[in-house]
Amino acid sequence: MGGKSGRHAVVTGGNGFVGSHLVRRLLDRGDEITVFDSAPPQPLAGPGAERVRHVVGDLRDAAALGRAIDPGVDVVYHLAAVVGVDRYLSRPLDVIDVNFMGTRNVLDLAHAANAKVVLASTSEVFGKNPAVPWDEDGDRVLGATSSDRWSYSSSKALAEHATFAFARQYGLNATIVRYFNVYGPGQRPAYIVSRSIHRALNNRSMVVYDQGRQTRCFTYIDDAVAGTILAADHPGSCGQVFNIGSMVENTVGEVVRLISELTGVDTVVDVDTAQKLGRSYEDLPRRIPNSAKARAVLGWECRTALRDGLVKTIEWARAADWWLDLPDTGAE
Repeated sequence: MGGKSGRHAVVTGGNGFVGSHLVRRLLDRGDEITVFDSAPPQPLAGPGAERVRHVVGDLRDAAALGRAIDPGVDVVYHLAAVVGVDRYLSRPLDVIDVNFMGTRNVLDLAHAANAKVVLASTSEVFGKNPAVPWDEDGDRVLGATSSDRWSYSSSKALAEHATFAFARQYGLNATIVRYFNVYGPGQRPAYIVSRSIHRALNNRSMVVYDQGRQTRCFTYIDDAVAGTILAADHPGSCGQVFNIGSMVENTVGEVVRLISELTGVDTVVDVDTAQKLGRSYEDLPRRIPNSAKARAVLGWECRTALRDGLVKTIEWARAADWWLDLPDTGAE
């Protein structure tokens, strides 16, 4: 593939984990891209790198964002957010301001530019709803507002509400994708898979919380990006929300044991959630999507088996010295 498609895409958070993979995929099909990110531009090599423009700014600064989202834009992939347990426990106000107020700025500018919006949301919006698997219109069940643990879920839900409101009230062409435990090369070592691989390859004990009994559905980054692009391109996606996640359920303990097998590191430390994160933090026993709608409407499905995705991620990580040198937020 390659060449120019004539499409101009803006990727907010384009220097981040999902964003950087999305930028590469869009370049491969010939799109012109503007990356909007608060971090300095990342070196970009390979075919099409000259078709990427970088705008550095904060989502809360509408003037800065307006330098990226202008009338020549066809689609805005809105991925930028403050995310991660460590961040929404330590920076809850930033989570709310960036994730909601920043999204409102994106929607205002995209509406003025007559551009489509794809909002990247999260399985966290469902909170602790016990009725799994979760359909897209499943209930949200949350804890007390005094618990910072729910700030991320609420901020992304408000971003979804605003997106639906723009679609219904102003006719904005918008769609929402909800990611479920996405993993792969380049992810910050603060999540179940990335942190475990990072610690293993640094000869440090891997960590599980509460004996690793929680279950999750892990989605390889290539599959998540494919679903995101399908949501942008499909005419039937307007005003819709799609779960983008594997439906294969694994316990966290099983995943860590598989990483142990693949890396040759077999030391695992168990941590009590209440002791480490406080009793106000509630972990979820099960998190499972129903992704049938994405399959039926978009033709999307998760194609990468967990073992295959872990092998690819570990192979990448072994050669990424800069990533191995990053700090992690795991408990000893």
